[in-house]
Amino acid sequence: MAPQHESQASDLTDLVIETKAGRTEDHVSYPECLTPSTGAMGDRGDILDVDLIGMYRVMYLSRRTDDREIILKKQQKTFFQISSAGHEALSAAAGFVLKAGYDWFYPYYRDRALCISLGLSIEDQLLQSVGAGSDVASGGRMMPAHWANKSLNIVSQSSPTGTQCLQAVGCAEAGKYFAKYPDAANSIANDYRNYSHVRFQSDEVVYVSLGEGATSQGEFWESLNVASNLQLPVVFVVQDNGFAISVPVEVNTTGGNISRLIAGFPNLCVLEVDGTDVLESHAAFKAAVAHCRSGAGPAFIHGHVIRLYSHSSSDDERWYKYPSERQAEQLRDPIRRARKLILDRGLLTEEALCSLEASAEGEIDRAAARAIAAPPADTSTVEEHVYSESMSPMAGQFCNAGASSAPEEVCTMAEGITACLLEEMRRDRRIVVFGEDVADSSRSVVTDSERLRGKGGVFGITAGLQREFGSDRVFNAPLAEAGIVGRAIGYATRGMKPVIEIQFMDFIWPAMQQIKSELAAMRWRSNGAFGAPVVMRIALGGYLAGGGIYHSQTSESTFTHIPGLRVVCPSNARDANGLLRTAIRCDDPVLFLEHKRLYRSPSARESFPSSGFTLPFGKATIVLAGQDLTIITFGALVNKAIEAATQAKRELSLDVEVIDLRSLNPYDWETIATSVKKTNRVIVGNEDCLSWGYGAEIAARISDELFYDLDVPVKRIGARDTYVAYQPVLEEAILPQVSDFMTGIRQILAC
Repeated sequence: MAPQHESQASDLTDLVIETKAGRTEDHVSYPECLTPSTGAMGDRGDILDVDLIGMYRVMYLSRRTDDREIILKKQQKTFFQISSAGHEALSAAAGFVLKAGYDWFYPYYRDRALCISLGLSIEDQLLQSVGAGSDVASGGRMMPAHWANKSLNIVSQSSPTGTQCLQAVGCAEAGKYFAKYPDAANSIANDYRNYSHVRFQSDEVVYVSLGEGATSQGEFWESLNVASNLQLPVVFVVQDNGFAISVPVEVNTTGGNISRLIAGFPNLCVLEVDGTDVLESHAAFKAAVAHCRSGAGPAFIHGHVIRLYSHSSSDDERWYKYPSERQAEQLRDPIRRARKLILDRGLLTEEALCSLEASAEGEIDRAAARAIAAPPADTSTVEEHVYSESMSPMAGQFCNAGASSAPEEVCTMAEGITACLLEEMRRDRRIVVFGEDVADSSRSVVTDSERLRGKGGVFGITAGLQREFGSDRVFNAPLAEAGIVGRAIGYATRGMKPVIEIQFMDFIWPAMQQIKSELAAMRWRSNGAFGAPVVMRIALGGYLAGGGIYHSQTSESTFTHIPGLRVVCPSNARDANGLLRTAIRCDDPVLFLEHKRLYRSPSARESFPSSGFTLPFGKATIVLAGQDLTIITFGALVNKAIEAATQAKRELSLDVEVIDLRSLNPYDWETIATSVKKTNRVIVGNEDCLSWGYGAEIAARISDELFYDLDVPVKRIGARDTYVAYQPVLEEAILPQVSDFMTGIRQILAC
């Protein structure tokens, strides 16, 4: 049975509201300081008549735009529809209290009225519905109601529920940082700051909304925890229509009321309101925004709204909503309630109100005609904005080899990374470093005479950074990987450069939604309007003699498969220093993989790089030249490949060339192809499991494009298709060893 949006809309048009919908006072719980009796929320009548009329026009535009989209979907002129019907009063109230282009907005898909009130035109919204190339939000790349507008500070939104909450928190943190350190906002040539033009206000507020179903997501709770702890100016808005598609609120939320569950968060102003009442909604937003602008902390508005239409054009609510439920919802229609209020107050006559509505209908008619006529984007543009087009990390400006220090001045890979962080943080005040255990000490005052030694990361990489740069720039985060990445995205969209640390690759998985659906996709899905050039430092790999299953994973191929994400993996101190500096200065998100076995390994020591040393991404290095066979690898396997090549020279008189890829996405195909054409025999090695590993892609491309240059099939080396064991004897049997490379070499020679 098809959804009946049209019939629902018609039913609502014919419905006459004769009684004022309401709710009993015991259904609503206010914090003591904000009960209606104290007047802290403001008089429910404390709204200018012109604002009330303006809010009604926005609400009416929102509803009728939904209705027009439903018709266009039936006519196959659009491809999806999701409505805001029943949410208009709460959403419009937000837009009339907050400031477009001043405050920041992370709206969810039922916030059409908010976006209209902020200045997003009906034509812009319908251009997104038809997927037009001129769609300001995404250029036809995103589904309807996935709002974005750079000039209005509406940050590009996605479909996963709840992910926006953490980004809103990071956005608020960045705003406070720029207000405290305004010089950090200056544009600087020759790095990402030249393309990240910062806007901030000293009392800005960040709005983030979600449905009550999304409050089940852990990222919602993580965001409340950080916002309350740091007293951030974030207004959380839960638009509770009672259903997460078909799941009722009492199933989704224990006790059926999210306000009661979050009441214990400190510094959090909690307001529970009838979100179909325009006056009550407006008063709640005035109180919440005032609380945030004062610096007292975040606010939480729980608005009880209704969902008058089905969840989307792919849903039919009659399958799971009783007729009595739908009838009760119609009696609380915010459009009808606001219309009656205007007439009862004598603000407009019936004739004037009808004229206002006709004007809105005409605006929608004209916008729809233009949107339907708008062409889609040219198919040649589909790969645009996957990465930054302003600054490529493969560009010549990053070919800065620098001068080596004296031969006796060598450093470990750990020291090379730390040196880069120190130098870049001195150079760039937009860099913040955070993650689990990265600070020297969260509790101690780092300038105290009685100093603790400090932690500085589980591997000591960030030791001393907090002491030099302070707790505003180097700080610990709660133990929540999604929270770390999500906040970093919020920081980066504001022009900051967060360099975050995830302790082990093994624990990255809670952050995968933020990495794949948000971080890497931000630039492409916003058609280049927004970017999130975060640097994620992650320790990975085995060969630890005791790391076991949960401290030995590599998993690089999972991330190289994600468009929009750069991935690098150095094998020595010098490369680590230069690649990290490029990662920090470039305009793309970067996954910076640091092999734990190499942090202090003698094989990874190199001469100390000079100041400003950078290496371009996508450029491999030939660490050992040869004529007879090529080994292509990266990370900890580079040294094992060198050992195998040395052994092959000694035992087999074979001249083996070893290529260290260094950069995994992008990778250096030119160097690979040149070597293969010279040696005609290839081994590709990766530390992760052999099956579906990173090396399989390189081997496949060699077989595809260089088939006639091969004397024998490509050989692959990798770990066994199992997990890494704790017992060192078992670990050695599982992970690739020098002996595995030698076996591969002999097999190739035997062909």
